[in-house]
Amino acid sequence: MPKTARIAVLVSGGGSNLQTILDAQKAGGLAGAEVVLVLSSKSDAYALTRAKDSGIRTTVVERKAFSSDEAFNAATLAPLIEAEADILCLAGYLRKLGPGIIQRYRGRILNIHPALLPKFGGPGMYGHYVHEAVLKSGDKESGCTVHVVDEEFDHGPVLAQAKVPVQPGDTPETLAARVLEQEHQLYPKTIREFCEKYMKSGAPS
Repeated sequence: MPKTARIAVLVSGGGSNLQTILDAQKAGGLAGAEVVLVLSSKSDAYALTRAKDSGIRTTVVERKAFSSDEAFNAATLAPLIEAEADILCLAGYLRKLGPGIIQRYRGRILNIHPALLPKFGGPGMYGHYVHEAVLKSGDKESGCTVHVVDEEFDHGPVLAQAKVPVQPGDTPETLAARVLEQEHQLYPKTIREFCEKYMKSGAPS
């Protein structure tokens, strides 16, 4: 049985969810698990600065540097293996994981999505596009979902959700802000619970 779970966080942007994970780790709130690598698909992602400020190793793997998806996916997998990552946490990572990565880490890849899956998920459903779609639908509530990643966008088993009411006069920006508050609470908590299972069994369900 593993004594600790080694986490790699994959990012593409500002990294506010990454920050909540790092803050939880600093406060001892990740059940003894630790973030060992932050991998970004963009060299200018502010998430890299957050990681460096916390003393976490970083690496950048950009698609434009490779001639094929296969080469890009292989280059993404290599530092994850080198870091001996047990669990991958996507935090605003905007690339679709290649089949080799999903196969190696099957059942051990988590993602947080800014809607109540299975609603408002799938290709193109990220960032403000999600919140625009929620408001256009007329739904009375939205929220966020932590799920296990598989071969399809926003498709794997749901681990946890938090709901947010849609308020009269909401814009995509105001709704996004309230959903993000819930993301920052839900994701570290769910990661901790997942890591606890992993460290107890080595084979989380």
